[in-house]
This record gives sequence, C-alpha cells and structure tokens, in this order.
Amino acid sequence: MILVVDDLPQNVRLLQAVLEPRGHEVAVASSGAEALEMLAGVDLVLLDVVMPGMDGYEVCRAIRADPATEFLPVVMITASGEQEKRRALDAGADDFLAKPFDHAELLARVRSLLRIKRYHDELERYTAGLRRFLPPEVADLVKADPSVLETHRREVAVLVCGLDGFAAFAESAAPEDVMAVLAEYHGAVGALIDDAGATLSRLAGDVVTVVLNDPVPIDDPARVAVTLALALRDRVWELGERWTRLGFSLSPAIGLALGHATIGRIGSDRRWQYAPVGPAPLLAERLAEAATAGQILVSQRVEAATEAITIETTLSLRGFTTPVRAFDLVGT
Repeated sequence: MILVVDDLPQNVRLLQAVLEPRGHEVAVASSGAEALEMLAGVDLVLLDVVMPGMDGYEVCRAIRADPATEFLPVVMITASGEQEKRRALDAGADDFLAKPFDHAELLARVRSLLRIKRYHDELERYTAGLRRFLPPEVADLVKADPSVLETHRREVAVLVCGLDGFAAFAESAAPEDVMAVLAEYHGAVGALIDDAGATLSRLAGDVVTVVLNDPVPIDDPARVAVTLALALRDRVWELGERWTRLGFSLSPAIGLALGHATIGRIGSDRRWQYAPVGPAPLLAERLAEAATAGQILVSQRVEAATEAITIETTLSLRGFTTPVRAFDLVGT
C-alpha cells in the first residue's frame, strides 16, 4: 500500500490517477498527524513538504525516529530548489520528486523503492525466524554476518533441562493440557535463557538444550551455566507447584557439562538448527536423563571450574562404557 500525504485534494487525485491504474493500492492522509496514525501496513509514503501543522520534514523525521517505521521508504515531493532537496535528504527521505513531476519517473522510483522494501521485509522475516532459537543480540549478529553459523570448534557449556515425570503426564493427560504446560514451561525457561545471553540450540517436547559461549562469547561460561541451571530449577519448581494443584506431577531435571564441541548448522536445505556435537553435549544430555526430580547433575569439569557446592556421585550413563563421575549441584 502507498500512503499519499497531501493537504490539497487536486494533488491527491493526480497521484491516484497515476498509481491506481498500475495496480497500486493508495491510502490518503491530509495532514502529517493523520499520516503518522496510518503507517501500519504501508509499504511506501509519498509525502508533500508544505502542509499546515506538521510539514513534510517533521513527518519524515518522526517516521525515522520510530523503530517500527525507520526503514519505511519515503519519497518527498518538493519544489525544484536544491535547498529543499537537501533538507528532504537530511530529514531521512529515501528519494524526492520535484514539482511538477514526470509520471514515468514517479512510477520508476515507486517500483524501485517497493522492490527494496520487499527485500527488507524478507530480511526481517529471516531475522524473526532466527530470534525463535537465538537471543535477539545473536540474531542481529547473524543477520550482519551469516558466516557466524558455519561449522567451528569451541569450548562451550551445554545445559539440558527436562521435566521429570513428563512421559507419564503426556501419556495420560489431555493433549490440550500437555500443550498448555509446554507453552508455560517454554516461555519461562526461554526468558531466563535470553537473560543469561545463552543460545537455545534445541527444543524437543520437554527437553531444552542450551549452549553458552557460542556464538556470543561469555566470560566464565561454566559459572554462568551453573547460575542459569539454578535459576531454571527454581523457576520450574514454581511452575511445578501450580501444576501439582492441577493434578500434574512435573519437576525439573537438569544436566550440565563443559568441554569442546563442534558447532554449526545441522539439517537440510529445508530445515536446520544450530547445534553442538561432541562428548560435552552428549554428557549433558545423559546427565539430564539420570537426574531425578529437582536434581542438577554437573560434569567433573564444571565442578572443577566453579566454586559450586556439590555432592559427588558415580553414575552408569546410557552410551558410556564405564561409570562416570558426576556431581549433584546444591548451590553456589
């Protein structure tokens, strides 16, 4: 949709006569204040300079000041003076047309800016998809440099959080109850993961896999991971108290490991995820499987790298040929 902003009806009719026969949908605002209320769903603004109240320069600056419209294409329609052209560009206009304007030139500029707007919208949709599994600052980093997600090796802390009792709950509860519990659970843990600057790597039912120190570096990832694990346990415990009143017995069970992993995009051209591969992610997953209700099991490297209060134990874990030293995290 193209928004025409002009207080003179004859100017509006002229622009409509040029644009609408070419298939463009046109909305009209007769003042700057009215225009600012109509920007939702607009793809391009044709903005006159001389209007009562807010002039075109003020309107353009207001459009650029709003994060929701800062990239909305604006063409200012000016007199032929060079000074007005410079003021239009200084106010943030993408282009300008001098009165009287050439119809073919107007259509060419409109087509060009609408094409740019489509590219920008596609990029925003791509970034929105990234934000579904990366913290916002990580998504912005990837938007600027997609090579961040190429396969590489780095020392990371990997945290896996699940719900003890979920299998029995999912088997017996109504599907609507299962979806409601998962939505509440994912929303709560997702906020804590973002606050820690961690990356949500995998979401599979009740199992949440989190990576710390990639792609955004974190000082002392083991310590941050321990703090995050304790916060997740406390938050899910709170949710569990409410779920218990509803008849659902669910508790947090967390595994945490530290080590080098190969990290990058895994999947096909149609669908991929950003995930770590290696002993540390596997160990974190198996520790979460072995954890009982409310328990946080950490690897020997995590225990050695932090000043956490732990209780040592030895576990036989699925896929490990020998017993594994692990530590029950009590606090910091």
